[in-house]
Amino acid sequence: MHSISRRAFIGGAGSLAVLAGLGLAGCGGTDAGSGSTATSGNLLDTIVEGGKMTFATEGTWSPWTFHNADDELTGFDIEVARAIASELDVEAVFAEGEWDGLLAGLDSGRFDTMANGVSVTPEREERYDFTEPYAYNRIVVITMDDSDISSMEDLDGKHTANTLGSSYATLAESFGATNTGVDDFNQTIELLEQGRIDATLNDEVVFYDYMKAHPDAPLKIAAENADPTPVAFPLRKGEETAELREAMNGAIDALRENGMLSSLSEEFFGVDITSES
Repeated sequence: MHSISRRAFIGGAGSLAVLAGLGLAGCGGTDAGSGSTATSGNLLDTIVEGGKMTFATEGTWSPWTFHNADDELTGFDIEVARAIASELDVEAVFAEGEWDGLLAGLDSGRFDTMANGVSVTPEREERYDFTEPYAYNRIVVITMDDSDISSMEDLDGKHTANTLGSSYATLAESFGATNTGVDDFNQTIELLEQGRIDATLNDEVVFYDYMKAHPDAPLKIAAENADPTPVAFPLRKGEETAELREAMNGAIDALRENGMLSSLSEEFFGVDITSES
């Protein structure tokens, strides 16, 4: 078993599915059925005037976004989103759905942004404007204990499973793996333990969170990507979101300076992943 005493403990754009039939449900006591469409041409003004900001999220990916024992939506991303909304003096509301539909909803204006551990990649930067990073992931290869995979290069010719279009699937395929699409991390682990795939990729902190809940699971970290990946909030490109992006960056800076970001990271991950080092 890979040792859980790690050296840093630090550490995906979905395929654009049609929203119809996804059944995205609002959480947090407010109807989050639609984002703050910027009729004025300035999304920040529209959000402030409406008093709410809509964040899309999966709600099934602990410890980033999940439901606790009382079925309350929480997680690192959820609480960071709430803190940012508070800095903007508005309410954070959440719309839950499967990963495939989240960015599609952002594109259509259904959501204002996403709170779902979105990795910043060159491909996504072509499509979205991102805030400054508020966390850094390290992507790892998760296998069964007896796997002979020991490097990213060993994924060549292997079978993996991750959400289609996620940064994990893209990275695995870039090393020659064949990816099977799944809905969530738990389904991936089921396929791995059934021997139907050779490996899966995910955040290092997600692996340790799973092992904390399942200490006897015969899993290990077989390899890790060399560099941490920045995580940020995606926004639709254009002047419409420019002031919102600036305001969110200011809020992230304030939360970093007052210690809220690092405190939330320690609460949900057991370590501070809010800086690159």
